[in-house]
Amino acid sequence: MTSAPRPRTTTRDPEELGRRLTRWLDRRLPGARVTGLAVPGSNGMSSETLLFDLDHPDAPVRGCALRLAADPAAYTVFPVYDMARQHRVMRLVGEHTDVPVPRVLWLEEDPEPLGASFFVMARAEGRVPPDVMPYTYEGNWLHAATDAERALLEAESVAVLARLHDQFPAKEAEFLLPDGPGTPLRRHVDAQRAYYDWVVAGLAPSPLIESAFDWLEAHWPADEGPAVLGWGDARIGNIVYDGFTPAAVLDWEMAGFVPREVDLGWTVYLHRFFQDLTVSFGQPGLPGFLRRDAVERRYAELTGHTPRDMEFHTLYAALRHAIVMLRIAYRQAHFGEVQVPADPDGLILHHATLAAMVRGSYW
Repeated sequence: MTSAPRPRTTTRDPEELGRRLTRWLDRRLPGARVTGLAVPGSNGMSSETLLFDLDHPDAPVRGCALRLAADPAAYTVFPVYDMARQHRVMRLVGEHTDVPVPRVLWLEEDPEPLGASFFVMARAEGRVPPDVMPYTYEGNWLHAATDAERALLEAESVAVLARLHDQFPAKEAEFLLPDGPGTPLRRHVDAQRAYYDWVVAGLAPSPLIESAFDWLEAHWPADEGPAVLGWGDARIGNIVYDGFTPAAVLDWEMAGFVPREVDLGWTVYLHRFFQDLTVSFGQPGLPGFLRRDAVERRYAELTGHTPRDMEFHTLYAALRHAIVMLRIAYRQAHFGEVQVPADPDGLILHHATLAAMVRGSYW
C-alpha cells in the first residue's frame, strides 16, 4: 500500500509559532530561547503538537512539548478545545496515580500569544506505534518485534488502564461529566450524539451512524458499572514506549467520567481498525495482538473487574470513531483533498466494520 497525502490539519507556520512561543517564554524565563523546533511526523489529527528544546539555565526541563488547541481556520475536528481541562487531567493523573504522564509546566488560556490556548509539558523520549503507516503494517518497529516483545507491550499497556481506573479517585473525575440528566454513560452517549449533530449540521446525515445509535439504545447495558476516570483516546498510538514498556501516556483531550469498558472498548476497537485496514490491503497484520479476549482477561486479572457488555462498548467505540472520521473527511473536502460522495457513509473508512457490528456479524 502506498501512502496517500496526509490530510491537512493546520494553516499555521511552525517557524512563526516558534518565534511567537519564544516571545511568550521570555516573559516567564527572560532570555529563554526555543531551539530544535520539530513537528511530530506520524500521529495527531486534532490538537497540534510542537516539540522543542528550552534553552535557559533555570529551565525546569530542557526537552518540551507544546500542546496547542486546533487551528480555528482548519475546519476543526471538535467544536471545543478546552486546554485547561486537559492540563488539569494530566496534573491530577500525575498526582494520584503512578501512570506515566508527562509533567505539565505552563498553561496559557489567552489565545493572543499563539492564536489559541495551549500548554507546555515535558517531552517524553521513546518511540510510538505509528498511525501512518499503521503499526500493523510490515516495516515498522512493532511489527518487526518478537511475539514475546509484543506480548509484553500489550500486557503493560492494559496495565496502564488498570492502574488509571483503580488508582484515580472517582470523585476527582466528576468534573468531566457532560451537562444533562442521566448516568455517566448516558451523558457520554448523549454528548456524542450532540457532537454528531454538529458534524452533519447543514450536510447529509449518515444512515450508518444513525443505525448505530439506534443499536446502542436497543442494547443498553442493564448494569452500566461504576464510573472511573477514562483516558478517552485509550490506544497504544498515544503511548511513548521505552523499549516495550510505557514511558508516557499522551492525548487526554477525550478524558471522561465513564464506565471502565469505555476505555477498554476503545483500546480493542482502535487496534481492530488498523488490523482490518491492513488485512484489506493483503497483509496479515498482527492477528494475535490486542485480541479482545486477551485484553479482557488481562484487565480482569489486574483489577478483579470482569469487563461486561463489550459488544456494546466496542460498537460504541467504532461509532465514535466513525463520527470523527466523518468530520475529518469533511475537512478534507473543505480543503479540496477529496470529493464528497452521494452516500456519506462512503466517507467512513471502516463503514463495513461498523455495519457488521450493527448486524451482529462482526465478532
